[in-house]
Amino acid sequence: MAQPDSAKKRGSTQPDFATIGGLVLALGGIMAGLLMEGGKFQDVAQVTSALIVLGGTLGAVMITTPLPVLRRAAKQLSSVILGKVPATNDVLDDIIGYATQARRNGIVSLEEEAASIGDPFLRKALGLAVDGIESDKIREIMELEIEMFEQRSEAEAKVFEAAGGYSPTIGIIGAVLGLIQVMKNLADIDEVGRGIAVAFVATVYGVGVANIIFLPVANKLKARAKEVVQLREMMLQGVLSIAEGLNQKIIRMQLEAYSPPQADSSKAVNAKRGASAAPASATVRS
Repeated sequence: MAQPDSAKKRGSTQPDFATIGGLVLALGGIMAGLLMEGGKFQDVAQVTSALIVLGGTLGAVMITTPLPVLRRAAKQLSSVILGKVPATNDVLDDIIGYATQARRNGIVSLEEEAASIGDPFLRKALGLAVDGIESDKIREIMELEIEMFEQRSEAEAKVFEAAGGYSPTIGIIGAVLGLIQVMKNLADIDEVGRGIAVAFVATVYGVGVANIIFLPVANKLKARAKEVVQLREMMLQGVLSIAEGLNQKIIRMQLEAYSPPQADSSKAVNAKRGASAAPASATVRS
């Protein structure tokens, strides 16, 4: 059986318009409110405040987090903007294809296909099944992989959660440092007013990056990890069903529970179209 294209490359990398749109809406709303109140962009464009908040936050995170975890978290940052859409339906179709071949020619006939599967999780699970490993052992091995993936993903998300916790406090430190400089110029009341305004920009930066960037990024990474876990659970269930020799129709019914709601609705539409076309074809036959 020829290897399906979807098995070679799972999903497609696309811009995450929810992330992009959320950033634009959040920053645009804040700036619009500032301008409507008579403020100017220059009022919050303070390089020193940004340096204090970002530098202090990064330093605190580096102290907290082991370097390998920090590197992995930095690599995951790009996936927040460019997300990989899980190809749930493609994987389901591939598994059904493997199940059909296994029913016809035996599970050993999947050896070549299993070795060429692009997804490492599915490749390993199906390879274990082809090698004749018992279902309970396959489940134990692959569930351990899922658990370790969840732990790694949680550690990466916690890096940004930590940053979201530190940055508001670092912003307060920046504000205090600014007020210290203000105290040196109490004789000039105009300079005092300007200095206080500048000092509080660091607080805005600290609270802003925490609630617009760091904490949302952490939650997005957790959501992405859940999608991957769900897809791998579907793969594991499919492989175990193949190993048990279940009928491909039963396997499809089991795995369709993992399909996203959009796919379910499209299937319902196609089913309705098929039903409406059935009487016409029946009439032609008669």
